[in-house]
Amino acid sequence: MSVFPTPYESYVYAYPHKTAYRALTGRPALRELWLEQPKHALSLYLHVPFCEVRCGFCNLFTRIGAPDGLTTAYLDALERQATAVREALGPDEPVRYAAAAFGGGTPTFLTASELERLCDIAEKSAGADLRAVPLSVEASPSTATADRLAVLADRGTTRLSLGVQSFVAEEARTAVRPQKRAEVEAALSRIRDAAIPVLNIDLIYGIDGQTEDSWRYSLDAALAWEPEELYLYPLYVRPLTGLGRRSDEPTAEWDEQRLRLYRAGRDHLLAAGYEQVSMRMFRRSGAPAAGAGDYACQTDGMVGLGCGARSYTAELHYSFDYAVDMREIRGIVDDYVGRSEADFARAEYGRWIDADEARRRHLLQSLLQAEGMAVAEYRERFGSGPWEDFPAELAAFAERGWLAEAPDLMCLTPEGLAHSDAVGPALFSAEVRAAMAAYERK
Repeated sequence: MSVFPTPYESYVYAYPHKTAYRALTGRPALRELWLEQPKHALSLYLHVPFCEVRCGFCNLFTRIGAPDGLTTAYLDALERQATAVREALGPDEPVRYAAAAFGGGTPTFLTASELERLCDIAEKSAGADLRAVPLSVEASPSTATADRLAVLADRGTTRLSLGVQSFVAEEARTAVRPQKRAEVEAALSRIRDAAIPVLNIDLIYGIDGQTEDSWRYSLDAALAWEPEELYLYPLYVRPLTGLGRRSDEPTAEWDEQRLRLYRAGRDHLLAAGYEQVSMRMFRRSGAPAAGAGDYACQTDGMVGLGCGARSYTAELHYSFDYAVDMREIRGIVDDYVGRSEADFARAEYGRWIDADEARRRHLLQSLLQAEGMAVAEYRERFGSGPWEDFPAELAAFAERGWLAEAPDLMCLTPEGLAHSDAVGPALFSAEVRAAMAAYERK
């Protein structure tokens, strides 16, 4: 059980993290893994592992640039993988995707014609109807060009997420995010001209030298575009990243700065008419929801395509090998593009999900949403209640004033949401923690 040494232990966007994955004995066949899985509300994710630059805080699976021919070779491999996966799901079975996303990396690193092909792979090879489901795409200011945006809008993109991080030039430089304010504003203008229904802007707080005034300046610059969504991310300095190579260990003063800026940003957005969806996500009141109404990440499966994508069945989470170091990432990408269709029909790296891990994942991913968790749904799924399964963890949350509980609903208080990056890791199993720690020591 965590003693909450910091409110910023780690950002939990999926559980277990890929650093807990290991090589799977026997490389199980995807057809067997998916045979008995429900396929009426899957999520489809296509990963593009290329960026024009790597920001100082980034530890995502991405490489800088692409030698001549690599993006074509990557899309060729992606098509082979999509074909193999669709066959494994059962070519004669009805498979329905309830949501789709292109991430990375930077999907808009691809040219307009390459983005057309990416969409074709999702539709013709994987079997998704992109115009019929929510489609989210990530972009950077320099790659959000009019021709690329036109392709995405035409192919049914409902949400475009732009990584801005800061509208203050000095802060952007400090975070090793080279960009000009004019370039950011021009990209935002092009996105609005493309008429994609939901614009999301990512901002980061906790940058060295950032003040409440400069933070509010970035928030107001973003609000001027009336984005349907805003994501507020605390800065993390992780090993093997640009900032990580030249930074000291996090301090209590930095934790306090991040908490102070988070609260200021949260309150500023609430006053501006935004609703809090999670610690990070805020949605403008009345804005269209960008997610699928019938997809639940706690229970429904996900099909990931691309060398950095993960897939979920009820019993196994799997992906390819994971790395942060640039040399290792290049090797994994090169291995991926050389694979045959048959190579993609088996799971390579992953982690089996037993009953305890399924309970942890359901509770964790539900609690980290502001709406919380219906206790009856948890009990119906697992045959027990959350207090029966996690008495020590929930008692620790309640003792700190992080847990608000009604008879039929369990959710975090506003202060609990502020400490989401401590709440999530506190629910990790000892086995997952040990696997993650062993990976970090490699």
